Amino acid sequence: MRVLVAGCAGFIGYHLCERLLGEGCEVVGVDNFCSGSRSNAERLARHARFRFVEHDIVQPLTLDGALDRIYDLACPASPVDFGRQRLGILAVCSRGLWNLLDLARDKGARILHASTSEVYGDPKEHPQREAYWGHVNPIGPRSCYDEGKRFGEALLVAHQREHGTPVRIPRIFNTYGPHMRADDGRALPTFIDQALRNAPVTIHGDGTQTRSFCYVTDLVDGLVRLIESDVSDPVNLGNPQEITVRQAAEEVIALIGSRSTIALVPRPGDDPSVRRPDITRARTLLGWEPKVPRDEGFRKTIEYFRQRA
Repeated sequence: MRVLVAGCAGFIGYHLCERLLGEGCEVVGVDNFCSGSRSNAERLARHARFRFVEHDIVQPLTLDGALDRIYDLACPASPVDFGRQRLGILAVCSRGLWNLLDLARDKGARILHASTSEVYGDPKEHPQREAYWGHVNPIGPRSCYDEGKRFGEALLVAHQREHGTPVRIPRIFNTYGPHMRADDGRALPTFIDQALRNAPVTIHGDGTQTRSFCYVTDLVDGLVRLIESDVSDPVNLGNPQEITVRQAAEEVIALIGSRSTIALVPRPGDDPSVRRPDITRARTLLGWEPKVPRDEGFRKTIEYFRQRA
C-alpha cells in the first residue's frame, strides 16, 4: 500500500513510519518541523520506500499517484507548545485536517486522525469511556489543543456523513518511548532528563494526579489495527494501568539509580486530575491491548535518553 503520514518527524509519527516501512508499505512522510525532528526525517529517508515532503498541511497538499491510507499525526501535542503555538494548533486541527480529508476524498483513501484523551478534559467519569462527552474548559490555557481535537472529531464525522469519507478516530492516552523530546514538558521525558542529571525531579502539585502510560509500539499497533478495521466511531487507545505522577517519578529515579530528590512546583491550570482509558471497545473490536510492561518500557526509554546524553 501507499501511505501518507502527516507529522512523520514527530515522536509517534516516526515510530508509525518505521512500522509501515517494515511491513513493505511505500510511505510518503509530511512534516513542517514545528515540533518534529529533522533527524527523525533523515533517518526515515534512508529507507528506499520512504519519500519526504516538507510541507505545512494548513496549506492544501497535492500528491501524484494513488494513495490508500492517510495517518494524520500533524499537531504539536506537548504542554510547552500550548502557549507558544496556540493559533498554529487550532489551524492544523481545522484547516490542516480539512485539507487531508479533501485529499482522502479525492484519492479514495481511508484517513485516521489522531485524537486524544484530552477531549475528556478534567473528567467527571472515571475511567473514561468513548461515550463520555468530556469536561473541557473552552477558554482555558489548554483549550487550543483540547478544543482543537474536539473540533477535529466533529469535522471527521461531518466529512464522512457528507462525502462518505472513511474515517478512523483513535483517542490516544499518555504515550511514551524513544524519540520523545526531552524538552516537551510532558512528565516522563522531564523526569528522565532531570534524574539522569541528578537534578531535582519536578512534580506539578502534590503528585497525586494519575496518568496511564502506554509504550509507543503498543500504541502504533493500535493505530494500524484501527485503520484496517471497519470501526468509524472513536476508540480509546491507551494503557488502563493507572499510577500517580509521583509513583512514575519515583520509578524513574529508582531505575536510573539517580541521586535526585523530588521537588513540588505549582500545578498548571486545567491539568487533569485523573486519566485512565476504558479500552473495552479496543479489546472487543480490534483485539488490541497493551503488551509492553511499564518497567520494560521505562528502561527502554531511559536508555534512549542516556545514549543521547
